[in-house]
Amino acid sequence: MRWDRFFEDIEDQLASEWEAERAALETEAERLRLARITLHERLAALVAAGDADPAAVGLELQGGTTLSAPVAGLGADWLLASPWGSRSGAALVPLSAIAGVTVPHAALLRSARPETAAAGSAVSRRATFGFAVRDLVRRRAGVTVHEVDGRSLTGTIDRAGADHLDLAMHERGAIRRAAEVTGYRIVPFAAVAWIGIDGHAEATRA
Repeated sequence: MRWDRFFEDIEDQLASEWEAERAALETEAERLRLARITLHERLAALVAAGDADPAAVGLELQGGTTLSAPVAGLGADWLLASPWGSRSGAALVPLSAIAGVTVPHAALLRSARPETAAAGSAVSRRATFGFAVRDLVRRRAGVTVHEVDGRSLTGTIDRAGADHLDLAMHERGAIRRAAEVTGYRIVPFAAVAWIGIDGHAEATRA
């Protein structure tokens, strides 16, 4: 028996076993890493991937609406979807209203490794949905509030509380004047699917 061949066989077997053990450990580590990833982190990775095809991103919301617009910004519990091309305006979307996000396969895989995403603004990432709504109050922006039950209300947000907003309802495009206001409505944040700002993202109904 050739002992050099004997030891070579042992070394090959040990190397094979070590490789299998290493692969198993890496697989388990990857499972644990994926188990800790949040939706917020996946969306942050999509924001960082600004070169992705914007037309391929679809935000499926409660109530059956799908917004076809890229994710342009991200707060603590909301995102901003901004249209592209000749379209104007933006959509403010609470993360709680998202039923699903459709993306190309490459973007899906990229978003599963959020550590590759840019850190972004730590301040904006801490801003809550209420904070973003209060900014709309300050801007006196005309909006369309789309509710999770499918209803839409146009007007201007007069004020925003901790978990709700006050909407002065008027025709879309009208300036918020007393003569233009047709009514007032308190809208809980929990009822909001998305808020269209100064225009609209392309939306479809299921």
